[in-house]
Formats: sequence, C-alpha cells, structure tokens
Amino acid sequence: MEQNERLIKTKEQWAKARRGGEEREVFFEGDHRLPPGQHLVETFPVLDLGFKPDIPLAEWRLTVGGFVTNPLTWTWEDFMAQPPFRDISDFHCVTSWSRYDNEWEGVSFTHLLSVVQPLTLAKFVLFKSYDEYTTNLPLDACDDADVLLAHKWNGKPLTKEHGGPVRVIVPKRYAWKGAKWIKEITFSDRDVKGFWEVRGYSNTALPWQNDRYG
Repeated sequence: MEQNERLIKTKEQWAKARRGGEEREVFFEGDHRLPPGQHLVETFPVLDLGFKPDIPLAEWRLTVGGFVTNPLTWTWEDFMAQPPFRDISDFHCVTSWSRYDNEWEGVSFTHLLSVVQPLTLAKFVLFKSYDEYTTNLPLDACDDADVLLAHKWNGKPLTKEHGGPVRVIVPKRYAWKGAKWIKEITFSDRDVKGFWEVRGYSNTALPWQNDRYG
C-alpha cells in the first residue's frame, strides 16, 4: 500500500511540474498543433503506477455492459474478428508532453456502439482495466470518429508497457482518459469518477483548454 501511494504521489508531482518520463523535446512550445502548456517529444514515455499486468491473449476478455441492448464479452478472437480500423492522431499527456502522428489500429468505438446499442438512459461510460484502474467519460465524447480500442501502435502490436493487448485511445482528451489494459466498459446513466478524477484531476480533461485539474 505504501509503495502504491508513493507511485501515485510521484505521478501527481510529474503533472504539477509539467515534465515527466524520459522524453526528449524536439520542438519549442508554441507549435500550432500543441495544446497550451505542452511540449513535443519523439519518444513514447511510459507512465503508470508501477504495475503492468501480463495478460495472455488466450485469457484476455473485454466485457461491455450496463445500459446497453446487447451486452457482450469478447475473447481475443472475437475482438480480432471485428472490422479493422486505423487512425492517425496526436497524443497529449497531462504531464505536459505530446507526441504527433501516432498510427493506431484496432476497433473503432463507433463500431462497438453499433454492436452493443446503448439505451437512451446511457449518458456516461466507465472504463476499467486489468490493473483495476478506472476512468470515465461522457458517452458523446466516446462517440467520435477517432476513438478506438487499439491493439497496434505504429504498425506493431501494442506492448505491455503501453497498455497491450488493448488500450483505449481518445485523442481529444488527455491520455489518462484512454485506459490501458482495458477489461470492462460500462454504460451508465450517471457519471462515476475514475482513479485520477477522484484524486483531483479534471473530470473533462480537455487539452486545448489546459484542463488538467478539477
């Protein structure tokens, strides 16, 4: 417990200091593509709470439930049988670094919505990971053309360090809203704050509004 609390405090310090990880700056702040307070890197820093779950593909499951017409549980084979989706987007971490032109491959969230068919009561989405991490978003933020469940980054399978086998990508929000090691997605009629949100991070997490803390 003490180690986990130290890791939490360390990440909070990274965010407040506006620097984190082992990134390398390649352009000055002020590029027109950079949200306020960000700086550009060309590496892909790894930030987590110190535990990276090892999930064999044969054991991976994604469960989707709550206020939906068709709840489901996908195996890896089920997931890979869905229509493939590819998108290129920028990635913005709350600790102030951004990385341009990340190529993601996976399953689009709009496709997932078409399969589970949320009920009219569903207004929010809660994501839960294999390390018990949680984060939340309004349903309309997820129902966007660039949101996906990604299993590849820049043409290669997503590594464990970066959330593999599957992580959520939500380009228009700070990256903590895109849960690594995704396990469960629950549609709800109420907003349930996630791990960082209850610890003072913004509930909306909008990079272009420098929206880091609640």
